[in-house]
Amino acid sequence: MDSIARVSQQTSSPDTANARQALRQKLKRNRQQLSPAEQAEAASLLVAQLLQTDAVKNAKRIAAYHSFGAELDTGPLLEALLASNKQLCLPVLHPFARGHLLMLDYDQHTPLRMNPYGIAEPVLDCRRVVPIAEIDCLLTPLVGFDLQGNRIGMGGGFYDRTLAGWAQGRYQHLQVIGLAHDCQQVASIPCEPWDVPLPMVITPTQCWRFA
Repeated sequence: MDSIARVSQQTSSPDTANARQALRQKLKRNRQQLSPAEQAEAASLLVAQLLQTDAVKNAKRIAAYHSFGAELDTGPLLEALLASNKQLCLPVLHPFARGHLLMLDYDQHTPLRMNPYGIAEPVLDCRRVVPIAEIDCLLTPLVGFDLQGNRIGMGGGFYDRTLAGWAQGRYQHLQVIGLAHDCQQVASIPCEPWDVPLPMVITPTQCWRFA
C-alpha cells in the first residue's frame, strides 16, 4: 500500500477537522453572496484569464468540470475551450471505487446525467475513459485556497485521490490548476497529511503561482 493510501485511512484530529469545516462553511457563504451579475462577470473574466495561460494554450487535452451551486461558473469556459479545438474530458464518479473519479472524453454532443451530488457528468462509457497520463492540464474546483497553494474542497477527497500519483512525482507533464472566485482566497488553511497543494490557482482577476 503506497503512502497516499496509508494517509487516506487516517482520521483528522478533532481540532483540525472542526477548523476546516468552519472555514469551508464561511467560504461557501462568501461565494453564495455573489449576485447573478457578479457570477456572470466572474465567469467571463475567468475565460480571459485561463485562455492566456501557457499551461492551457500548450495543452491538447484538458480535464475540466461542470460547476454547480455557487461555484465559479465553468459553462462559458467549457464552450471557449471547445471553440479553441481543445480535447476536453470531464470527471465521472467511479462506479466501483468509492471516492474516486474517472475522466471521460467530452464534447457538445456527449450525453450528460446528474450524479448523486447534483453535478452534471457524462454518461459512463468505458470506451471514452481517459487515463490521467494522457491529460495535459487538469482544472480542479475548490472551496478555498491560501497563499501557499493549499486547497480545501467539499470534503470528499475526490481530487486528492485523483491527483495522488501526480503528487508522488508521476505524470510530471501534467499541469494542475485550481479555479476559484477571488473571495475564496484566505491567508492560511489548516492542512492534513494527505492534502495535495496546487502549483497554480486562477481567479477572475489574478493568476496565483506557488512554489
